Amino acid sequence: MSFRLTGLLLGAVLALSAQANPAKPGGETTTTKTGANAFSMPAANLSFDKRLDFSVGNSFFRNPWVAAPATTDARDGLGPLFNTNACQSCHVKDGRGHPPAFDGDNAVSMLVRLSIPADESEQHRDYLRTLGVVPHPVYGGQLQDMAIPGAVPEGKVRIDYSTNTVRFHDGDRVELRRPHLTIEQTGHGEPGKQLLTSARIAPPMIGLGLLEAIPESALLAREDPQDHNNDGIRGHANRVWSNAQNATVIGRFGWKAGQPSLRQQNAGAFAGDMGLTSNLVPADDCTAAQACEQYPDGGKPEVSDDILDSVTFYSQHLAVPARRNLDDPNVQAGEQLFLALGCASCHTPSYTTGEHTSPALSHQTIYPYTDLLLHDMGEDLADNRPEFAASGREWRTPPLWGLGYADEVAGSPARYLHDGRARTPLEAVLWHGGEAEAARNRVLAASAEERKQLIAFLESL
Repeated sequence: MSFRLTGLLLGAVLALSAQANPAKPGGETTTTKTGANAFSMPAANLSFDKRLDFSVGNSFFRNPWVAAPATTDARDGLGPLFNTNACQSCHVKDGRGHPPAFDGDNAVSMLVRLSIPADESEQHRDYLRTLGVVPHPVYGGQLQDMAIPGAVPEGKVRIDYSTNTVRFHDGDRVELRRPHLTIEQTGHGEPGKQLLTSARIAPPMIGLGLLEAIPESALLAREDPQDHNNDGIRGHANRVWSNAQNATVIGRFGWKAGQPSLRQQNAGAFAGDMGLTSNLVPADDCTAAQACEQYPDGGKPEVSDDILDSVTFYSQHLAVPARRNLDDPNVQAGEQLFLALGCASCHTPSYTTGEHTSPALSHQTIYPYTDLLLHDMGEDLADNRPEFAASGREWRTPPLWGLGYADEVAGSPARYLHDGRARTPLEAVLWHGGEAEAARNRVLAASAEERKQLIAFLESL
């Protein structure tokens, strides 16, 4: 059964399409770089002196940290428990991560978040208020599968897959992979049956400063948790703790929008991924049961304010690459389908950024294709691990800009969705459920030609 547009709907779609079909998705920050380094370029409108600041941040993002004590005292203090020794190891070429490729492969660019269900104790209420979860009492909030010499890694991640086949109305089929996570070789005893886990690959780094610059009012205007307009979409912002403001604010970053700012996101990654403390996040993820104080550190804090500022500036100004093939009839038809299928109900095409501390990011018309809100994505994608106001079935709408560059940047087929289960954008669409189930069903009813057009549009981003 082919999905066809009525004349009235086509007119409305074409009007919206004309507004949401820019060559420069990042406004004047957009780069024209293509190929493997398409995600690693500075915002095109950065001044010369700010490009130097970008380069400094890039060096701290790419270069490895080492265990203390070391002659490299600006980058020592790694661990004692960690997942990687450099930001770039997870965000390879500033792109997306991937799950372990084979049994025994290291899960470098995929993290496993940990927690336990909350009880009514005051300690757990405080955890929920400031961390959004209750960390495991021994293993903390994140599984760390590497350690400095003498320390014991927390465990090893293993991902196995089962498969199921989805059939389109025209008879075509797609095989989907469902991941099954196992934590093996646990270093500090059995974590127990209460353990909650959530596997998450590293997201791409482009356009993050622009997302930070979207006015809060523009995001909150799209909230509709009670579905007052009866469209089946109930998006709402996450409400998270800001260490800098000592208050609850809206979340924007992370797979469940669990972080309020790039600076806190980066400080949290230093602490969780590399065991490095900062003034903003003064504790790493090592628990009292792991006795990490017996190992040398790089001085507290190990990440100075200057280093954190440099890495934050770098992550704010990684440019979004220009769109391609805008004149291709398949791309144009695919964009019309994207809108008509209802995808834009969550993947909001466009915003105008507000005032930002960086003039390069201010007052830009951008096309990220996200609302940064949480949506119920159904039981198939659920991790059943709440985080602040996000339920175990809810995920933040990921931006789609740069999607067509994903394979080039990865140097191999990229992986999609929070845990990398999807091997193609179409597979990612077919995993959609919950609020997105109606849109998914329309895709299943589309013809092979229409599916080709939809993918052509996504690959043009």
